[in-house]
Amino acid sequence: MKKLLFSAVALSVSATFFSSPTVFAQTNESDAQADAERITVTGSRLKRAEAASASPIQVFDAEDIEVSGMTSVEMILQRMSASAGAAGGQNNAYWTGNGYGTAQVNLRGLGINRTLVLLNGRRIVNGGTGANSSVDLNMIPVEMIQRIEVLKDGASAIYGADAVAGVVNIITRKSYDGFTVEARVGSTDDGEGQDRNVNLIFGTSGDKGRIMATLGYRSSDELNMADQAGCALAEMTPGQLDCFGSSSTIGGRATILTGPNAGERINFNQDPNGDGDSYETYSSAEHNFAFFPYLNAVNPITNWNMSVFGDYQLSPDTTVFTEVLYNNRTSEQLATPGTLRGIEFGPDHPTNPTGETIRLDGRRLLEGGPRIFFQDVNTFRTVVGANGIIGNGWNWEVAYNYGRNTAIDGMTNIVNTQRLEQGLDPNTCGTNGIPCIDLLGYGDLSQEALDHIMFRTTDNGGNEQRSLTANITGDLFDLPAGWVPVAFGVEHRKEKGWRNPDSSIVAGIMNTNQAEPIEGSYTVDEVYAETSIPLFADEAFAKSLSLDLAYRYSDYDTFGSDGNYKASLHWQVSDALKLRATQSTAFRIPNIPELFGGVAEGNLTTTDPCDGWDQPGADPTVAANCQADGVPAGYTQFGATVLTTVGGNPNLKPEDAETFTAGVVWDVNFVENLQLTVDYYNIDIENAIQTIPGSTKLSVCYNSDNLSHPFCSSEHFTRDSLTGDINYLSAQPTNAATENVSGIDAALFYKTELAGWASDFSWNVSYLDEYTFAPFVGAAEIEYAGYITGGRGSYTHWRSNATATFTRDDWRLHYNVQYIGEADDINASPGDIGDHAPSVFYHNVQGTYFMDTNLSLTAGVNNLFDKEPPFIQSWTDANTDTMTYNLLGRQLYLKVRYSF
Repeated sequence: MKKLLFSAVALSVSATFFSSPTVFAQTNESDAQADAERITVTGSRLKRAEAASASPIQVFDAEDIEVSGMTSVEMILQRMSASAGAAGGQNNAYWTGNGYGTAQVNLRGLGINRTLVLLNGRRIVNGGTGANSSVDLNMIPVEMIQRIEVLKDGASAIYGADAVAGVVNIITRKSYDGFTVEARVGSTDDGEGQDRNVNLIFGTSGDKGRIMATLGYRSSDELNMADQAGCALAEMTPGQLDCFGSSSTIGGRATILTGPNAGERINFNQDPNGDGDSYETYSSAEHNFAFFPYLNAVNPITNWNMSVFGDYQLSPDTTVFTEVLYNNRTSEQLATPGTLRGIEFGPDHPTNPTGETIRLDGRRLLEGGPRIFFQDVNTFRTVVGANGIIGNGWNWEVAYNYGRNTAIDGMTNIVNTQRLEQGLDPNTCGTNGIPCIDLLGYGDLSQEALDHIMFRTTDNGGNEQRSLTANITGDLFDLPAGWVPVAFGVEHRKEKGWRNPDSSIVAGIMNTNQAEPIEGSYTVDEVYAETSIPLFADEAFAKSLSLDLAYRYSDYDTFGSDGNYKASLHWQVSDALKLRATQSTAFRIPNIPELFGGVAEGNLTTTDPCDGWDQPGADPTVAANCQADGVPAGYTQFGATVLTTVGGNPNLKPEDAETFTAGVVWDVNFVENLQLTVDYYNIDIENAIQTIPGSTKLSVCYNSDNLSHPFCSSEHFTRDSLTGDINYLSAQPTNAATENVSGIDAALFYKTELAGWASDFSWNVSYLDEYTFAPFVGAAEIEYAGYITGGRGSYTHWRSNATATFTRDDWRLHYNVQYIGEADDINASPGDIGDHAPSVFYHNVQGTYFMDTNLSLTAGVNNLFDKEPPFIQSWTDANTDTMTYNLLGRQLYLKVRYSF
């Protein structure tokens, strides 16, 4: 690792290429003076100069966001070199559970629920459509942001649960004098995927108070997947990619179960003008369904938002303040027409022309049209509080934070299986208004039948958060090396989530996954303390050396108490060189669905290792364990399924993590305004929450020595003492997994003047050295670093971005390059087409002309060279990894801003 660290230092010094978006440095640390204004920096509650932070922080200020050309917070954050894995966005159909349409950030690839998102240093209510686990970044309008501080370090000792991978603190403008209106339009270069933004900002301030408000509208259109990717591709012929379709066909694919042709696969008529009773031998090339036209590469979304921020000085030492934020999001996702399968037709069924018993294996209901998933989400958040100064410079604050998110969501064109059975049964159809249904052959399904079986489902749910916080900070006493600042605080917080699926889904009569209602809450009381102890000052070996300490104690009503610490060493060697290191613990609490998800039972396909344990050829370890467990001789598994308990697990405990970071900040003294930073990080997570299939638990248990594995406990399964049958098996989530991630972040910041242009350069690069995941104790570790995972997103070793901004007179020009390194497909065989993704560069450019002090005109192009996403064999959609690559192609935009 030392070799890797030195290599990264050398790389950051000698780097000459750029690659990564919208990120700029903190203020140059050599410029910070002892009498600099003391502020609160993300990762600490202490008042101090920003340069005194011992934690690695990446800052996006308002100008960085402006020149990025991005219209939403998640677009900005997902471009960071420190982001990896999967997070929600418009081109990602695999969003967090119960959260279609939401958008998140995923630091280090550790998961969206291990990155804590704050607004002005306070928590935000979870988004989505009920009982969710992360903040929906759609709710935060870009125009109200003053800066975003990203702490790339564990911070549970400062902020409590969920700050495992890091913290994103979105800091809003606090004051504004005047009125600004801006409008933006954009689209791909062929006019598709249009987006529109209109934002208003207005405010005023006086001697004692100030108020600022924003009003915004953002809307973007869908972009069909077939328009972007043509057709679904696979290596059907060695060395060649061919189009393929789904085996759920529009005529109906079936298997003959009886007679001389038993086992033959057939397909029914697919010509709308053909003979509805005709059928022929099934051919994938001829009959399969082309599904890309019924999916979107980018899904439509509309956001309305408003915010109000104000404060008023009651006295010279006391100020009251408020924050109000409201957002409405409507979004949709296009999905393929539904499929019916597993239906048997006897030889005498009136719609069966074969004369034999058949099983319908896949009938695509194209006549009913595509399914639409829809969401209408409202999120409200308000903060009221007071702050001030007491005594000799002690700062205090008390605040109440209330947030509530409510949503209605659902699906269209979903089959009611109960009504379907009525229409397929010759004894019930044709009476009492029940039409007879013919599924065998495209076009034979009448509109009357469709009206009878096709439904729209509607769910509702939400999230609620209430918290009361009190903090005080100031200088405690003076040491030879300086004052000792301290911060103390308490917090009481309650989180609540609920989700009520459509009653027909709860009853299990719809052709979709059955779901149970979810409702739960937890309450936590916390107390924290933080200090910074100056050890040395103005010594030959150190201009300053300080030790930062923090501890937070949390008491939950669901699983008891937990304590977390943070210790940081901040060594300012000289004006030009600073060393920093942090050791800390962090934790993530189980979210509402993990704890309180409706517990249900279902007959799931399960393999019992003790089936025939006493027969010749049985594994000796398994046989000995089955005998020791009391499984009788001659035991055979009864059926292929076992009644299995699924859903939430109220016995879950918090995940525990240890985090270590160490780095160097070098203000290069022989090049003015050049700063280099390098930071190493290592995060170990224990007791990680993971859902393990029942078959896996049984296999691991009976293959362990003397039934020693934890999965052998009665918490996971039990057997009938007489028959040996499994009478209880749990597939609920457990604290079973471990994860480890480590790597290096490096950055370069440089300001100069080139040919009369004020020039500002930045470059951020992240190297992911290791990401190992073991799903349970004793399992082989899976290595994600260097791979695209086909469902969890990309964990490429290298990610980077760079920016260059030039200003002169009335012009500002900006150029940005995002780099995503090469990676292997974790599921592909070497040599297959798409087993490896090459490195990708995305170039983005923007220009602004300030026509006068009030009016400006901005034009930009994202993905300037129209870079197409690489083909990935285990693609998620659009023949690529939709969680990683740009699906829009080249995008053009124009923005006008007027202020007065």
